[in-house]
Amino acid sequence: MNFVEELRWRGMLHSMMPGTEELLNKELVTAYVGIDPTADSLHIGHLVGIMMLKHLQRCGHKPLALVGGATGMIGDPSGKSQERKLLDEESLRHNQACIQKQLAKFLDFDSNEPNRAELVNNYDWMKDMSFLAFIRDIGKHITVNYMMAKDSVKKRFSGETGTDGMSFTEFTYQLVQGFDFFHLFQAKGCKLQMGGSDQWGNITTGTELIRRKLGEEAYGLTCPLITKADGGKFGKTESGNVWLDPERTSPYQFYQFWLNCSDEDAARYIRIFTMLGREEIEALEAEHRQAPHLRALQKALAREITVQVHSEADYNAAVEASEILFGKGTTEALRNLSEKMFLAVFDGVPRCEMSRATLESGVGMIDFLSQETGVFASKGEARRALKENSVSVNKEKVNEETPVNTGLLLNDAYILVQKGKKNYYVVQVR
Repeated sequence: MNFVEELRWRGMLHSMMPGTEELLNKELVTAYVGIDPTADSLHIGHLVGIMMLKHLQRCGHKPLALVGGATGMIGDPSGKSQERKLLDEESLRHNQACIQKQLAKFLDFDSNEPNRAELVNNYDWMKDMSFLAFIRDIGKHITVNYMMAKDSVKKRFSGETGTDGMSFTEFTYQLVQGFDFFHLFQAKGCKLQMGGSDQWGNITTGTELIRRKLGEEAYGLTCPLITKADGGKFGKTESGNVWLDPERTSPYQFYQFWLNCSDEDAARYIRIFTMLGREEIEALEAEHRQAPHLRALQKALAREITVQVHSEADYNAAVEASEILFGKGTTEALRNLSEKMFLAVFDGVPRCEMSRATLESGVGMIDFLSQETGVFASKGEARRALKENSVSVNKEKVNEETPVNTGLLLNDAYILVQKGKKNYYVVQVR
C-alpha cells in the first residue's frame, strides 16, 4: 500500500517535504509522532497522529510513538497562548505507562516483524545531558534568526496570542524537539517525523539540525488540524476534552460524541478516524444521501471508533443505553445498565432525592410523584397525568394503584420517572 496516497484520499495530508513520498515508496521507513504526556490518558485530539502511525505500520513501515517526558516538562508553545504547567518525573512516568496501554489498541508493539511499533521517551536521552553540552553541541547549529522566523514564535512575540512574549524555556522547545529527531535519526534510523500542521516549524528545525550536523537528509509530513464544520474546536464538549480513558469519558459519552456529529463532519471523520476502506465509505455516503435522517455515516463512525478505543461489548451497551434514552428501551435493558452507564446516560437529567425509610415504609404513587419527589407540582397534576396514561416508572406505564417500594430500585439507588415521551427525572434514594 502507498502510505502517502492512503493519507491523501482520507484528507489526512497537509504538507510534506520534497522527496518524502519517493523515500516511502523506496524502502521501509521508520517514522515518529510525538505526544506530550501531560495527562494519564490520550484524548481524541491525539487520534489523528495515532491513526497516521497506524496507517504507516499497515503500509509496511515502522512507527515510533515518542512520549515527550523531557519536552512535557517544558511545554510546546505551538498554538498556545499560555505557558503550560510543568510536571515532575514521577507524574510523567505514570502518564507514559497509561498512554502505552492505549496506544497498544492501535499499534502492534509485540510481534517479531521488522516494522513492529516502539515507544520511546525523550527523557531517557535528555536527562543526563548538561545545559552546557546542549548549547555547545546543538544550539550552535541553529541560529536565533532561524528560530525567530517560526510562526509559533512570531505570534507570541507580536502579542497576537494576548500574552507578553514567551519564556526562554518555551523558546528552546523547538531545539529540544529538533534534537529528538536528530537522536532518533542516529539511534533508530528514523528519517521521518509526522505531526499536525502546527508542528511544521518544530519538524523542520529537526531536519535542519540533521542536515547541518550530519550532512544527511531527513523528512517531515503533516496532517491538517481537525476542526468542526461550524468552526468550533474539535474534541471539546461543554464538560471538556473527550478522553480515551473510560474513567474520564464513559464509553456511552464517547459513542454519543461521534453519533452527534453533523453530516459534514461525519463525512470527514469517517475517513480520518476509522480503518474502513474507500469503497465501504463511499457506499455509506451514498446510503446516507438517500436517507440522511437514518444517520448511516454517524452510526458507522461511532461504531468503528468506539469498538477500536473501548470494545464491542462497550459499543453494544452504549447502543442499548441510547435506545433507552430515546424511547425504544425496555425495563429489562434499563435494569441491566451498570450504575456508571446509568448515570452517564441520564447525565444532566433533573434529579431529586427521597429517603430510603419512606420507600421502605410504603408510599402511594400520587404522593411519590408529587410531595416526595416534586416531579409534579401538586397531587392533582400527578393524578391527571396518571389518568392520561402519560407517566412511566422505569420504562413501564403506571397508574394510581401501582405500588411504590424498594422493588423499583435500579442499582439499589435510583428510580427513573418519565413524563410524556421526553421528560425524565432521576430519583435518588438515600
